[in-house]
Amino acid sequence: MISPARKRYRSAFVGLVAALAISFVTAGCSKTVDDSGHSPSAHGSPVETAGSTYPTLDVDKARDKAKAVSSQIYDMIGIDKGKATERGPAVSLCDEDPEHLYKTRHPWSVYGVTEDELKAGFQRLREELPKRGWKIVDDGPANSEAKSPSLTADLEKGRFSVNAVLMVSTPSNPEEKEPLLAVTVVSGCWRAPEGTDLGTQY
Repeated sequence: MISPARKRYRSAFVGLVAALAISFVTAGCSKTVDDSGHSPSAHGSPVETAGSTYPTLDVDKARDKAKAVSSQIYDMIGIDKGKATERGPAVSLCDEDPEHLYKTRHPWSVYGVTEDELKAGFQRLREELPKRGWKIVDDGPANSEAKSPSLTADLEKGRFSVNAVLMVSTPSNPEEKEPLLAVTVVSGCWRAPEGTDLGTQY
């Protein structure tokens, strides 16, 4: 049974991935995370409730953590000849306490190589994630017209979830003009240190 806390993040995560997909003129997918940065389908993942505490972390340090996780994901993909978008992690507020709680979202992509190279990178990611402490909780076509291959994984000893969508030609989208591998790393909620004005973060 999906907890109310997890349900609240369904629309937020779907909106993020959809926005990322639109920016590349492609179709998005539908994935979710909870306050701990985990997918509802991850059995045994820690679930935080309104009465529980959230780890206190400086916003810049949270960004650094998200960048580090993204760097690990990039290494697993292993496409050295490809290009990668350079957008850094963004900060969004958590509904439970928007004055004090926030999360990081880091969407980026690998592009500039052939579809075969992107497919090989996606397969490497699929194989490497379980070896490096991630649990794949969803693996199948994205909820889009193109039915792009997609997977979602949770860091089992951490507060992060990753969604990867392989945007290449498919039977329902036979000519992908801008092939790429789109990745979104999302954290669970952190508590900002006392005195932090989250309204000035982005």
